[in-house]
Amino acid sequence: MRYISTPWRAEYVRNHLKMKDCIFCAARKDRDDRRSAVLYRGKRNFVLLNRYPYSPGHLMIAPNRHLADFAEARADERDEAAELLQVAIRIVRDRFSPGGFNVGMNLGRPAGAGVPGHYHLHLVPRWTGDAHFMPIVGGTRVFIEDLDTTYQGLRPLFDKVRARHSRAKR
Repeated sequence: MRYISTPWRAEYVRNHLKMKDCIFCAARKDRDDRRSAVLYRGKRNFVLLNRYPYSPGHLMIAPNRHLADFAEARADERDEAAELLQVAIRIVRDRFSPGGFNVGMNLGRPAGAGVPGHYHLHLVPRWTGDAHFMPIVGGTRVFIEDLDTTYQGLRPLFDKVRARHSRAKR
């Protein structure tokens, strides 16, 4: 088997089982949005890049409250998450032109939740053929850009949404 280096995943692989702190709570508390990969902060949820994406533009929407189960979310939290999902789809579509999206949650460790204590919604852009031979035969994913480039491309688009919301409140 051939190997292609993906050094950005090393920290996650080494530390995943050792993580004691909630990565979503840490990102919410961190005021340095670039360092924490936060793209947008709503009243009840926030949008951030997945540091270990399945594809470029892979975002997550998480509630501000540390809450494990979506079924326990309040209506205002669910409503805002749905609005942010709609905004994020538009922004990622404009920036990356994917052919489609996978949207979903993994609730609980048996369902694949990497952070089972804090539910979050994934938005994964998809392209025809992106499940090509590299991940299947080569065991490797190929990305068109690094995480910082993705952040720099998406943050200004989310800033426009923030500015529109601020003007609408006046």
